[in-house]
Amino acid sequence: MTTKKPGRRTSGTATKKRTASKRATKKAAPKKKWSQEITEHSNALDLEQNVFKKKDPKKVALSLKRSAVHSKRKKSGSYPSAMSMLNFYINRAGKGLTKKDKQPLEKAKSELRKLFHREDSSK
Repeated sequence: MTTKKPGRRTSGTATKKRTASKRATKKAAPKKKWSQEITEHSNALDLEQNVFKKKDPKKVALSLKRSAVHSKRKKSGSYPSAMSMLNFYINRAGKGLTKKDKQPLEKAKSELRKLFHREDSSK
């Protein structure tokens, strides 16, 4: 024979409420962030796949320059478009980057300036 403990419900309503609240707080599939969408499907530049994951700053800069020069959809010149996309990735899409991953991208800015024969303003 079972004995009831004082103060505990046995009707099952508490269990149903907990189950219902668990279902309500269950997270939906994560949505893509707007910055990820732009990085993957930019309407201004046709970027090489995984361009921002390259470890060599010169390769990143060359790829961005190639994309900017060949693009017919950009609103401004090739240099501002390429630099803008690089800065966008560093500041928005790459917010979670480690210092090790971010370093080649920061160096790619200088490489991009060299490729477009612009003066390096960081000196």
